[in-house]
Amino acid sequence: MKHQKIKNRKPQSSIINFVSKLRKINRNKNKYKWKQWLKKWGMTSLKIKAPFLEMDFNPSDPDRKAAWELYIELVTRVTTQKTYSNESDQLTALKSIYSLFPITRTIIKENGKECIEFTKLAVIVLNQKIRPFTAKWHKISIDCGFEDNAKKEIFYKELTELQDILKIYSKMLADMAGVEDLTEMEK
Repeated sequence: MKHQKIKNRKPQSSIINFVSKLRKINRNKNKYKWKQWLKKWGMTSLKIKAPFLEMDFNPSDPDRKAAWELYIELVTRVTTQKTYSNESDQLTALKSIYSLFPITRTIIKENGKECIEFTKLAVIVLNQKIRPFTAKWHKISIDCGFEDNAKKEIFYKELTELQDILKIYSKMLADMAGVEDLTEMEK
């Protein structure tokens, strides 16, 4: 009785295949071209070559993992949090923004070449949105520019503009990761 086979029992591999097929169906129902996906998020100002925009946007599991890792970094630092010019330190904010470069590089390296969709987006955002801000304000900070109140005000204005872009970027990463976005959770 102990070793009697149970009839009509599906092998474990059939269940795994079924779950795998369901995942593929769920992934394909929201399939976009890059152009459509960027338009969905209002990020059409990114300068991207036309052939790339016509490619399928199809994140893999490593893309989702990498997107989740960077998403958590973005929503827990000054990059997406409201700041006020009278209560925070400009240099600390600048360093936090700059730290996205080594953080992103590490995430890409750890997830390997399989996270190519994530890498495409991350490299473009770093180079076109974050780098111009950090390059400008790094030079000003070295020249003691943060001692000038007028420059501080300009810094916070530009930081707020960058934060608006990075909030969208965070939402895009949440979408890529397949998780609920918490960017606007707080009042």
